[in-house]
Amino acid sequence: MLLAVFSDIHGNRQAFEACLKVARAKGAERFALLGDFVGYGADPEWVVDTAMGLVQEGAIAVRGNHDEAVNTTTEAMNAEAQVAIEWTRRRLDVAQRRFLAELPMLVEDTDRLFVHSEASSPQRWYYVRSTADAAKSLISTPAHVTFCGHIHRPALYSMSVTAKMTGLVPKTDVSVPLLRGRQWLAVLGSVGQPRDGDPSAAFVLFDTVSCQITYCRAPYDVETAANRIRENGLPHWLADRLSQGR
Repeated sequence: MLLAVFSDIHGNRQAFEACLKVARAKGAERFALLGDFVGYGADPEWVVDTAMGLVQEGAIAVRGNHDEAVNTTTEAMNAEAQVAIEWTRRRLDVAQRRFLAELPMLVEDTDRLFVHSEASSPQRWYYVRSTADAAKSLISTPAHVTFCGHIHRPALYSMSVTAKMTGLVPKTDVSVPLLRGRQWLAVLGSVGQPRDGDPSAAFVLFDTVSCQITYCRAPYDVETAANRIRENGLPHWLADRLSQGR
């Protein structure tokens, strides 16, 4: 089965639509959504409704820190993110907010684990920035492959049976076999707000039979997404950064 995994959509309808279209064209049969459906972008209602529909069809979904912030005032955000969250709260209806509130922090599915930030303390929203961070996540789960997001920059880490760590920045459209003798942490880039210098939306495809992972990019209408942010009175920096991929 070909699994498409998305993270950090952040209310960006144009980017999410592009990723779904590309994933389906490549043969994706199931979807996993790693949280942060809202925040920053101007179409949270559409993104949440689309996620709800995918979950009803069997998709996996977990909660991100921006999803958490919609329903609580205890999540610390920078000033621009806080403005976007407060705006988002006013846009979502009761059912949409309940969907976000009821999402699990992590999901285990056979030998795979899905989480927004990382597996050791998913509720603390730690970033995976290094092999040391990745190791902390990997030793907390027996899963062969853990999928996470949160940092908006793609990376792939592995740990051997002797706890030797490796890490790399994966190349787009180059499949990597996730060997059974190691544990793997696949850190996704962002659908809705990439921060690795490439403005195109990011996601991964994972073949559950061959255990091959492919990091993919989907160009989308960045200008429309940016204009939607500006038109809705959100901070202009949230729009400007989309074309810069940062």
